[in-house]
Amino acid sequence: MNNGNILRNVRIIMKRELASYFGSPVAYVFIVIFLLLTGFFTFYISNFFEAGQADLKGFFQWHPWLFMFLVPAVAMRLWAEERRLGTIELLLTLPVTVTDVVLGKFLAAWCFIGIALALTFPMVLTVIYLGNPDLGVILCAYLGSFLMAGAFLSVGSMTSALTRSQVVSFILAVVACLFLILAGFAPVTAVLSGWAPAWLVDLVSSTSVLSHFASIARGVVDLRDLFYYLSVMAFMIVLNGVILQNRESA
Repeated sequence: MNNGNILRNVRIIMKRELASYFGSPVAYVFIVIFLLLTGFFTFYISNFFEAGQADLKGFFQWHPWLFMFLVPAVAMRLWAEERRLGTIELLLTLPVTVTDVVLGKFLAAWCFIGIALALTFPMVLTVIYLGNPDLGVILCAYLGSFLMAGAFLSVGSMTSALTRSQVVSFILAVVACLFLILAGFAPVTAVLSGWAPAWLVDLVSSTSVLSHFASIARGVVDLRDLFYYLSVMAFMIVLNGVILQNRESA
């Protein structure tokens, strides 16, 4: 199959899946919950107005923790629902490859999360109204947040392929995403530095989304950070495809 056919198949599957999101009230409920939670944590927990700073640090600092729960909630239905309804066998018998389906479903879910993230634009308008923020830094932070959501989504997609239970998929994905956060969480690295050598602490910290997200959120788009997120997504997507192929041949 040539690249043109692959891209066409991925695009068709992506459009089908994305349309199915907005054909259900679940998508709108997710977006409303995401917007309400980001607003609550930004304005009430982070004391946005009391801080007197025209920036969105208080907004972005909660994204890893919110995504840890919300992204697996999106991902848990990607394959678990197909397996529960018995439609996965039908899907994999269509004239498309497993790779086409995995990429199409992943990109549709990532696009959906990107739409939810884009709908937080009133936050940007608020800081512009209140002061003179560095829009370059804000755009970089949005990029980092989008990449982090993609990494979490790839993990959730993989766990969804493992089981027909959406609840089990959600729990597994949350645990895996929690590990990716805590590996670079300051209290955890402080405990590790008390007994582990510096190189091991640095290695563990480098596997965390926090350090890479913090770097991009400061306005520094380092190729190493981009490589990290793309590597996590690529590895999980490949693993997702391997799991499905093994189940298809079993």
